[in-house]
Amino acid sequence: MTTEAPSADDLRRLMTERLVSTGFLQSPAWIEAFSTVPRHLFVPRFAVRIKGTLHEYQQGESSWLTAAYSDASLLTQFDASGAATSSSTELVLMAIMLEALDAEGGDKILDCGLGTGYQAALLSHRVGSRNVFCMDIDSTLVAAAAEALERAGFTPNVSAGDGLAGWPEHGPFDRLLASFGVDRIPAAWTLQVRPGGVIVANIGCGIVRLVVGNDGRATGRFLPTLANFMVARPTADTVKATAKEYVGPVMAAKGKVRKIGLPNGLNTAGPQFLASLAHPSVIDFTLTDGEGEQVHCLYDETTGSWARLTFLDLRVARLESDGPRDLWEEREPLLTHWALNGRPAPERYGLTVDANGLHTLWLDSPSDSSFSLAT
Repeated sequence: MTTEAPSADDLRRLMTERLVSTGFLQSPAWIEAFSTVPRHLFVPRFAVRIKGTLHEYQQGESSWLTAAYSDASLLTQFDASGAATSSSTELVLMAIMLEALDAEGGDKILDCGLGTGYQAALLSHRVGSRNVFCMDIDSTLVAAAAEALERAGFTPNVSAGDGLAGWPEHGPFDRLLASFGVDRIPAAWTLQVRPGGVIVANIGCGIVRLVVGNDGRATGRFLPTLANFMVARPTADTVKATAKEYVGPVMAAKGKVRKIGLPNGLNTAGPQFLASLAHPSVIDFTLTDGEGEQVHCLYDETTGSWARLTFLDLRVARLESDGPRDLWEEREPLLTHWALNGRPAPERYGLTVDANGLHTLWLDSPSDSSFSLAT
């Protein structure tokens, strides 16, 4: 006896039920959107990375439809180096960010990072197509997404352009959602979102929800869930450097040597979150050297500064470094503060971005201990 394969409607219902049962989807409007919008129309071909191996799926194959509704990042484009440059975001992250957006029917929304168009369809279902403005740096992606949106019955405003610059001629916006990672919140975003409006974005490996004030300052807290979105690309054909390109040079480099103390739990999520905010452009990687010792490396491509930490035990490391920036000296105060304050989770941190672009990270309250983040 053969079992009939589940339909797209069945899979979409099960997908939505999973998101609701785990608490990631809560509001009736977003539950209805996820229950209605057909994700599979936006991903006729994609790959999923499982334990470091890419598994490819294509429309018409037996497992394609089920995979299209799985809670995975569906990778849909790669650059010349093999790095993914576009995807349909993990459903959990999408649900978390859409819920945090707190959008109401009729809100005007700027969606930065159109990608496959699936998220734009969810937004269009929630607030109406004419109120959704979508941008992507890649005109090929924009054309494909626009076709998929039309097939799904949605006609938001779409444009090929730099999402970091926003879409000023259509502002001000009530909400802004960014589906790519940024080093710092662009000034264009706070200028183009009205006072009282909301920005939800991935900065470092945190997801922050900011509310824009009457003075142009945007402030808010980080969400509990961490994420590493594909970072914004200056052009559609940009090929981003990867950590493996620097392993040899950093491991062979010679510099100043000193012994340092380490906060307990350095390799946990908290320090990784703080490091990504302190050093968004610094490449971090950990490996094992020829003697079996674990080594953590930092490299700043702009200045050539580097640091190499060889762990002697859980609390002590040998630090070797060189270059115009002392990368560990820049990072260490945040990590020490984290350890002394009980190893707080990301959601206890907040961010304020003033009208001049100064980013200030704070713990618990903007009036409490804070750190200015280098631009």
